Amino acid sequence: MKPGFGATAFHVVNYGFLTAVALMTFVPFLYVVLVSFADPTEYLTNPVMIVPAHWSLSSYRYILSTSMFMHSMGVSAILAIAGTIFSLIVTSALAYGLSRKRLKGRTFFSVAILLTMLFNPGMIPNFLLVDSLGLMDTIWSLILPALTSAWYVLLMVNFYKEIPDELEEAAKIDGCSDIGVYFRIMLPVSVSALAAFGLFFAVAYWNTYFNAILYINRDSLRPMQVVLQMMLIAASTQVADPAAAVMLESEQKIPPQVIKMAAVVVSSLPIVAVYPFLQKYFVKGMMVGSVKG
Repeated sequence: MKPGFGATAFHVVNYGFLTAVALMTFVPFLYVVLVSFADPTEYLTNPVMIVPAHWSLSSYRYILSTSMFMHSMGVSAILAIAGTIFSLIVTSALAYGLSRKRLKGRTFFSVAILLTMLFNPGMIPNFLLVDSLGLMDTIWSLILPALTSAWYVLLMVNFYKEIPDELEEAAKIDGCSDIGVYFRIMLPVSVSALAAFGLFFAVAYWNTYFNAILYINRDSLRPMQVVLQMMLIAASTQVADPAAAVMLESEQKIPPQVIKMAAVVVSSLPIVAVYPFLQKYFVKGMMVGSVKG
């Protein structure tokens, strides 16, 4: 059937609206990337440029100029990889245990986990806890406080409840213990959920900033986000005070705004590079545990 005028008008308005929303979302990211490659002198004269007339890598040379930044990238990478692995193991194992009706104290543990979503002890109690455990100035102070999320645990619990009990019983008949069932049955069938939650955990660990400010005093353990902030502050000081004691090289005297754009690109690039490999699991994983039946 040939669509009528009303249907055609609806499609035109709908596509136009979605295109406008897509442009509103995409243009700011494009602007950040373009400005990060802008020549410093051009940006100072025309800060609202769309496409730079002169391209420059000055901001990236400044960010990558110190060994401290490269070391901080390694710290952030280790933090993201190790933290994500531990978080996925803890979250899925805890959810699997809570999904089994035979677990004693299952209701108590479920309520205790739910309460952590409603009541947050705050910054000072968390700091005192980390300090009392002797985790200050260690990589574990950035992993253990953010090891899992109550919301992800509850979603995983609902996901494991939807798995037929016969699958677990068949594995036990073949000689699997509870740990064997978890590693050989539950983890393989929950790949989509683990991929989605793993991406969220990886982004959180990669962007670790506030906890590092609180718990880390050693330069060798500072993650990338903290080092970038320190470099931005240093660049702002140099621009504001040309008589500062530590002067940058002439090619590195660039506006802090351009450095910020380059910092956003550098910090976002690894996650953006990983996302396409997890995209096929992402949509399915986001629906995990959200629908019953």
